[in-house]
Amino acid sequence: MVDIAIIGGSGFDQMGGLEFSHSESIITPYGEPSAPLNYGTINGREIVFLPRHGPAHSIAPHRINYRANIHALKHIGVKKIIAVAAVGGITPQMHPGALVIPDQIVDYTWARKHTFFEDESDPVVHIDFTWPYCELLRRQLIDTAVRINQPLISQATYAATQGPRLESGAEIIRLERDGCDLVGMTGMPEAALARELELCYASCCVVANWAAGKGEGEISMEQIEAVLSGAMEKLRPLLAALLQ
Repeated sequence: MVDIAIIGGSGFDQMGGLEFSHSESIITPYGEPSAPLNYGTINGREIVFLPRHGPAHSIAPHRINYRANIHALKHIGVKKIIAVAAVGGITPQMHPGALVIPDQIVDYTWARKHTFFEDESDPVVHIDFTWPYCELLRRQLIDTAVRINQPLISQATYAATQGPRLESGAEIIRLERDGCDLVGMTGMPEAALARELELCYASCCVVANWAAGKGEGEISMEQIEAVLSGAMEKLRPLLAALLQ
């Protein structure tokens, strides 16, 4: 049974180094996941890989079926999830190209299916979300980075926004005032849904660009893609070493 999954985000739609074995299409009570689950091994460790935005990166952040994704992974026996995400940097240390393992999150999304417990027949469930990420998995990522001499930032607060548009300069000022270091569009409800199903979940963020008003000029997708291309190559050895 595969116990660890990697959810890939923008710039990480394919898992490099994965010795592919097979894929599995799953229908959950909440519909279809973003893509079939891809099984394989990395350094002899069995994993399952799921591209969050679909195999062709065609699903916008606000349209992702987060419940189906997390439920499918739980259904096949996954116990740990490493979620890769491309983000914008707000505070000075969150420069483009940095790898960040956030420890907190603030949810600014709306109208997303954000819980498994919404029907009248479901029990009333209040998960403890004081620390939204699994500290055990976070620590494993951080310790692995130290072992392979890969610089990363081990604490940050992630602001989850609705998307698909990027934020205004004033919105970024607000997020910084709220204590946020990073901004992305996929962190919630993914983290909370994993907690509801008692899965160990940690996020590995790649800073793709300065957030609105923090850099010079307008934000272009060409610049974001150029940064992601190099930064994701720093992430792959980290994940491979962790799995080893």
